Amino acid sequence: MGKMAAPVRCVARRILRDCTRKVNVLSTNQATKSIYPANIIVCRFHSNDSEGKSTHFGYETVPEGEKAERVYKVFESVAQKYDVMNDAMSLGIHRIWKDTLLHIMNPLPGTRLLDTAGGTGDISKRFLDYTRSQHERQQRRGVRSQQTLSWQEISNDYSHNDEQGPVESTAVVCDINKEMLKVGKDKAENTGYSSGLSWVVGDAEELPFADDHFDVYTIAFGIRNVTHIEQALEEALRVLKPGGRFMCLEFSKVSNPLLSRLYDAYSFQMIPVMGEVIAGDWKSYQYLVESIRNFPDQETFKGMIEDAGFFRVQYFNLTGGVVAIHSGFKL
Repeated sequence: MGKMAAPVRCVARRILRDCTRKVNVLSTNQATKSIYPANIIVCRFHSNDSEGKSTHFGYETVPEGEKAERVYKVFESVAQKYDVMNDAMSLGIHRIWKDTLLHIMNPLPGTRLLDTAGGTGDISKRFLDYTRSQHERQQRRGVRSQQTLSWQEISNDYSHNDEQGPVESTAVVCDINKEMLKVGKDKAENTGYSSGLSWVVGDAEELPFADDHFDVYTIAFGIRNVTHIEQALEEALRVLKPGGRFMCLEFSKVSNPLLSRLYDAYSFQMIPVMGEVIAGDWKSYQYLVESIRNFPDQETFKGMIEDAGFFRVQYFNLTGGVVAIHSGFKL
């Protein structure tokens, strides 16, 4: 009954959405602009239920309506040094975690990705690299299979492939913070990511996209920062196509007591200091450390994903549970 009730709630939420909002789009090329036009209008429901309610901002208790603004200011403050700090805080291990996410996802060429809370686009760029590599491997296998064919068969096959054209994957980086997107877009253009990638200003709790639109939804190190996690999960379900996959990479709970003590000591004593030295911002990184401790453990979050309506939900612990990858499917 629980899994049936969640989709009903999601449908009811959609019916009640009765106001419009303009979506800001930062595209890397004209082709992407045609898919996500800058003047698109999307109906969204803004709930007033947060009045009088409180939530956590790190270890502080704040009004629900205040959290989103304070999180926005955190990431606006650290945007320029965000990628550098990721390397410093994790000693570069975040790259392995993100690569692992892509290997578990194993997307095929032509996949459409929504990279929610995507910030500077780290996941999207890895996704495009991965799918292009997959396409190249498919082409090499095709060439090897043709080695025993006649010249006429090879010629016909190449003509058929030319007519079809290359199968291109697309990734949309969606983030509420314009400064993070600007930094990411500039870096992407400077490193040769000129096609298949677009940048959209949007809220994870009210995504500016149509229903049943994406093959894969990812949110990496972002869901703990949203005010209403349940609403963000329902939105993920809504925008995924039937058969689409939800994947979340997030800090989680360390089970080993010794590793847990070492991890806590490093987090609280070193990370804010690094934030001050590298990014000139102690408080933002103090918040980030505290927000990790407030996030649900692996099993609790798995249950939340199932309650949102996803099936075949599972998780994979990395680095002893310092982070976990949760995965689920929309049926």
